Amino acid sequence: MRRNVSAIDAHPELREFLRACASETRQKVLFLFVDGKPRTVGEIAEELEIVPSTASEHLAILKRGGLMDSERDGKEVYYRPNRTRTLAYLKKLTELLSCCCPE
Repeated sequence: MRRNVSAIDAHPELREFLRACASETRQKVLFLFVDGKPRTVGEIAEELEIVPSTASEHLAILKRGGLMDSERDGKEVYYRPNRTRTLAYLKKLTELLSCCCPE
């Protein structure tokens, strides 16, 4: 059993990715972006009917997990999903699970 636990220890970025995905609110944040439009903290907070500080906290976790990028434009910070990194983490997770959980 220890060998399997070591597998996730060897991939701390996957642990942060999974932690970021674990919240229903963060999942809702991600699904706001299906239209491809970048959003500010204020826009995200308004759409999810949460306070901006809570939206900002969720965005920070999503950024740490590799799912989200931000870009400053003047006073505003715009957020958008990082598709490339997200797909890479999903691929790595699939590879690890395929080894331990064959069909």
